[in-house]
Amino acid sequence: MFRSLLACAALTALATVHCFAQTPAAPAPVASMAIPTAPQVDARTYILVDYRTDKILAAKDAVARMEPASLTKLMTAYIVFQELAAGKLKLDQLVTVSEHAWRSEGSRTFIELGKPVSIQDLILGMIVQSGNDATIALAERIAGTEETFAQMMNANAKRLGMAGSHFENSSGLPSPQHYTTARDLSLLANAMIREYPQYYTWFSVREFEHNGIRQQNRNGLLEKDPTVDGLKTGHTDSAGYCLVTSSLRNGMRLVSVVMGSTSMKARENASAALLNYGFTFFETKLAVKGGTVLATARVWKGQSPSVDLGIRDDLYLTLPRGEADSLKTLTDVQPRLIAPLAVDASLGTLRVVAGNQTLETKPLHPLKAVQRGGWWRRLIDSIRLWFVK
Repeated sequence: MFRSLLACAALTALATVHCFAQTPAAPAPVASMAIPTAPQVDARTYILVDYRTDKILAAKDAVARMEPASLTKLMTAYIVFQELAAGKLKLDQLVTVSEHAWRSEGSRTFIELGKPVSIQDLILGMIVQSGNDATIALAERIAGTEETFAQMMNANAKRLGMAGSHFENSSGLPSPQHYTTARDLSLLANAMIREYPQYYTWFSVREFEHNGIRQQNRNGLLEKDPTVDGLKTGHTDSAGYCLVTSSLRNGMRLVSVVMGSTSMKARENASAALLNYGFTFFETKLAVKGGTVLATARVWKGQSPSVDLGIRDDLYLTLPRGEADSLKTLTDVQPRLIAPLAVDASLGTLRVVAGNQTLETKPLHPLKAVQRGGWWRRLIDSIRLWFVK
């Protein structure tokens, strides 16, 4: 009886061996649009990146070590947002201003010595007015001292991949070992927008009044360009005029970092020129939707005879304008997929191509786990596999 069952299984195997996923032929080459070089701007260093894909669209000396001036406050704000999100700070909490914060040099919010100020007012004073006093008060509230807070800044910089940065204070006052790069600031800005959208809106506040003194946001592009919604200015005599800007147009967000310009107007013109260049000649498109079935493959010894494969997250690509329609997706699935298959298993590769150029590769994963089949299914498939090359 058992031999008869085996013979039947073998005949069934010969009749049913097949492959579900096939790799399509490569598409014909597609002509690319010629992209002009980036505009010449008044800045010692700059970078322009797409927020969603982090693709660098233009850059000049983007990893050169630079003095950040008040762009430092972006890292301070990032840590403040961390503390708010974790519930360690509350916007209505009051902070008593220390003498160290009160005596700080440079731009000020004009908080008063020994007088309590809310966390929200300190945040607005730091972001809108670039107040060194408000910034130091926040750092001291979080870490006890500004020196300890600087350690938190450096730990976060390392985590974010800001390899060219080192911070010694929260406000950006000049110091020999206080530096960053345009590239690092683009990483920080992207992280801020991505992780804390509920707080990012503070960067578009146009003016703030504290202690009877009303001050305007120093980012003039907020007034000149309605698509600009952040981020921060900076200036010292040695650093020059600096500006980190983010703009959202028709669903595409770009971030520019300009450092070492010769004037306020120059940094704004440089930032505007870079943003316009990026939006004019590039576009960011959804290439593959996460969770979409990209291939279906045979599964051996499983509770299900097949598995749908795809990628976990949406895949966006930043391309020269007009090239998105030429994109093709190719899948290559591993042979002999044997259950059990977990959802994090890498079972093949997705390639996104334009012409003969591969633009992106991603691992293919099961969209649902496949459990091991019963003993009879495993037996039948073991026999079938004898006849699979």
